[in-house]
Amino acid sequence: MVEVQQFGVDQVDLRGPEKKDEPAILSLLVRAFGQSNEGRLVERLRGCRALVLERIATDNDGNLLGHLAFSRVTGTGEGHRLKISCLAPVCVEPAAKNKGVGTKLIQAALDELQGLGEDLVLVLGAPDYFNRFGFDSELAKKVQGPYAGPIFMALPFTQAGREELPVEVTYATPFQEFE
Repeated sequence: MVEVQQFGVDQVDLRGPEKKDEPAILSLLVRAFGQSNEGRLVERLRGCRALVLERIATDNDGNLLGHLAFSRVTGTGEGHRLKISCLAPVCVEPAAKNKGVGTKLIQAALDELQGLGEDLVLVLGAPDYFNRFGFDSELAKKVQGPYAGPIFMALPFTQAGREELPVEVTYATPFQEFE
């Protein structure tokens, strides 16, 4: 476990990970999820170049506080024109939970992702948490793929992401382990 000093969320730095950060990211994923599946997922997504955006949060001392990854999701039919990504995994150092780290990390990454021209972002998670960012389980009902239900949500960034639905999607190959 990483010792996390007292900090304010304004003291959290966000950046893209470097090669030297990868062991700490894997360790964080194991601590946060209690297993190694998510770490293997991130390694495989990197390996097949399916990551669209990956970001980490650190404190002023450089300690890793959080991590997230967005990977490419492929639409079929009319949806093949949409730029779709999914947020998975996302985690925060257990000692830093409920201090705003995850919110800051996710919001900044979503802003950056929108600037990259994504049309639609998908997530599988707690509606009470992800609704604050604009994710919607009703919209996600128009997205056919391996995931469904109230914890499957979508966030449109563009008019096409709102209107060129329904769409059938395929996740990057490493996700097949989780289907």
